[in-house]
Amino acid sequence: MYPFFRLALEYRTHRGASALPLTGTHVSHHRCWPWDLDMWAELNNGRTLTLYDLGRIPLAMRTGLVMAMREQGWGLTIAGSSVRYRRRVRAFERLEMRSRVVCWDARFIYLEQSMWRRDGECTSHALYRSAVTSADGIVPPEKVLSAMRQTATSPPMPDWVAAWSAAEALRPWPPMQDETPEALARRAHA
Repeated sequence: MYPFFRLALEYRTHRGASALPLTGTHVSHHRCWPWDLDMWAELNNGRTLTLYDLGRIPLAMRTGLVMAMREQGWGLTIAGSSVRYRRRVRAFERLEMRSRVVCWDARFIYLEQSMWRRDGECTSHALYRSAVTSADGIVPPEKVLSAMRQTATSPPMPDWVAAWSAAEALRPWPPMQDETPEALARRAHA
């Protein structure tokens, strides 16, 4: 189940926090609870992605994005993600999460998030391609910034983000369109 209570707690905790610049870093603290664990008694990989929501949404609040979205009737979606898992997280471990906007292009906003142990070790790192949406589809970041009363230009896109974005453009969509058992057998024997 989605952690609505934890999300409400994050809203309450950060509602009075100072505003952040567009590329500012939002820092939050979280605990790995027993219901976040998988069968190996460590933080479930899917739950990690859900917990990252608890950092992105307050980040959007503090930068003014949530207010602009409410005024315009827009939504927010994740259009792609890539996560590195590097260290196990066990029950009751406390984590620091860092969330920030890296850059944006003509369609998407790129964000990075990471979780850190108290000893300074990074447990996971995520890159997201996010989009603000309306009934007409994706809202260009330039229009989003205008609604936020911002005139900033994007920081340069880091090479690793550009390479990931380029790789995503090569990925077929829809996936496995002709993947009937017969098609798979023909491909295996070709």
